[in-house]
Amino acid sequence: MNGGDEVAAATPAGPPPPLEWKFSQVFGERTAGEELQEVDIISAIEFDKTGDHLATGDRGGRVVLFERTDTKDHGGSRRDLERMDYPITRHPEFRYKTEFQSHEPEVQEKKVKKISEMNVDPSKAVGNGSVASSSNSSAPKPYLANGGCTDRLNNSPGNDFSIPAGGFPSLRLPVVTSAETSLVARCRRVYAHAHDYHINSISNNSDGETFISADDLRINLWNLEISNQSFNIVDVKPANMEDLTEVITSAEFHPNQCNMLAYSSSKGSIRLIDLRQSALCDSHAKLFEEQEAPGSRSFFTEIIASISDIKFAKDGRYLLSRDYMTLKVCAPLLCEIENV
Repeated sequence: MNGGDEVAAATPAGPPPPLEWKFSQVFGERTAGEELQEVDIISAIEFDKTGDHLATGDRGGRVVLFERTDTKDHGGSRRDLERMDYPITRHPEFRYKTEFQSHEPEVQEKKVKKISEMNVDPSKAVGNGSVASSSNSSAPKPYLANGGCTDRLNNSPGNDFSIPAGGFPSLRLPVVTSAETSLVARCRRVYAHAHDYHINSISNNSDGETFISADDLRINLWNLEISNQSFNIVDVKPANMEDLTEVITSAEFHPNQCNMLAYSSSKGSIRLIDLRQSALCDSHAKLFEEQEAPGSRSFFTEIIASISDIKFAKDGRYLLSRDYMTLKVCAPLLCEIENV
């Protein structure tokens, strides 16, 4: 071996060629004039660890899974080919495998479509869409639906009705255009068969897991994930309905303490209850009611005193109630009532 060969052997190889990115494959195409729907916009895309599967998610809640197909031609995965130093000359190819609906959107936009152009020119239409005859006869021929005529439709000299060559120029297909966009809400779950009377209140709990629904005689506690079962926490129904003197008019959870809620009655009282005391909250933790002045009771007393609604302040420190004549602010921690 001479010196020239040694120099050639010691010379390092040149730098590898730079990576060149090229378009390889596309999934899904839009036809000419097709509008892009909001639900079809892809919002997430991810490969698995092996790179053999590709998942995409769109705003409509659909997850589409693609499977790689070119690895079978080389007899192994990309990692195996890299270990064998096998040159990869082809771009990876994927094909549709399956899809599923991950969730249903609660609110979505829907474009309302309407017919902007009719198929017959109104100035040349007669009756239910028949085209007027060109005859000058004072007794017009009776026409049937869809342009039909009682006489035979031919071009004979004795027939008043004739079809022009190329058809009627005023006859065209209806044109449907997109009008305004409206929001459409979708029902996710139905909580049914738990009340026998009119529901007057629904209130979410601060724990994000439960809510209450109240009618005239009962308050039920629900779990948001369970729609076929609820717990009755307040029941004012007497054994004999003739003894009924008071009904529930409103109920609301405390905004910060998930164990506290308040409900009002037709007698003008507000009861604050604590769910930690017992499963059935027959007894109240605090009672808010204004004593009647002696001799002030009349026929309209109960009607005026009935509380129609109650609301907690955002900090939960005060409670606002409304009856027929006044608004009252209650301080649950102090058991005080003040007219406003």
